[in-house]
Amino acid sequence: MTIVQLEYLLAVANHGSFSTAAEYCFVTQPSLSTQISNLENELGVILLDRGTKPIVPTEVGQAVLEQAKLTIAAFYNTKERVSSMRGELSGKLRLGVIPTISPYLMPGFVTRFIKKHPDVKFDIYDMHTSDIVDALSRDVIDVAILSGGQSEVKIKETELFDDKLYVYVSPENELYGRREILGEEIDVKKLLLLSEGNCLRNQVLKLCRAKKDIDSPFNFINGSLENLMYTVDRTSGITIIPAMAVGHIPEDRRRQIIPFGRAGAKRKITMAVAPTYVRESLVSAVRESVMAVANEEFALSEFFIP
Repeated sequence: MTIVQLEYLLAVANHGSFSTAAEYCFVTQPSLSTQISNLENELGVILLDRGTKPIVPTEVGQAVLEQAKLTIAAFYNTKERVSSMRGELSGKLRLGVIPTISPYLMPGFVTRFIKKHPDVKFDIYDMHTSDIVDALSRDVIDVAILSGGQSEVKIKETELFDDKLYVYVSPENELYGRREILGEEIDVKKLLLLSEGNCLRNQVLKLCRAKKDIDSPFNFINGSLENLMYTVDRTSGITIIPAMAVGHIPEDRRRQIIPFGRAGAKRKITMAVAPTYVRESLVSAVRESVMAVANEEFALSEFFIP
């Protein structure tokens, strides 16, 4: 039994397919299949039900997988301790980020992180919160950056910073020109929202005291905040944006950004780590780079608003 065999087994269980697991592990499918067959022969049991689609672990296979996760974690924890003592930071990190954070955080984050830690390789995924929770539980990603407290499933999150929310209003809207706006003053019939699955949608509905199933004129399936703002510009609509997006808005449109009239109009940006992930030095490095972006770029957002 080898670590490689256990990692291949975990990859098939996570992806439900030998071919997809082989692509993920950067090996040929025959090589991966042979290694898993050798493991089954050594243990004298069938670990995967190959007759199902997707492929799932057998009962004994599930028990082996649970132990395999602990074994793999212990193996890499040993390497992590040695690397930390030698002052090294290398390897691969799989990072999930929700779509309302990714375009604003990732460019600055990647630039800073790679410059400081050139030997670390990244896979970065744009994922909705529910997909992040699932991916963390199945060891598909290692770390995630998301908006805290929006998952129905309890996960362990570490708070990073607060991201204020602002109203972005059309010049044709009756609220344009106001110094501040209360959530209950927003006409929900003119409120443009992201589609279901985007946690910012639920935060906006709560802030505006609106029902979850309001009849919005525009419902962007897998849409973006930029699409919402462009649509607001050409209609009499209104939407809600986070502070981290403010610096990306041209100066001639910043008069359309209006603060909320009470405290609490914000979201908490958090970081979650997969339960079996043990590379604490990499997690700390990610946190450090995220906070650098927050302090150097996002903290200035409010000063861009007239």
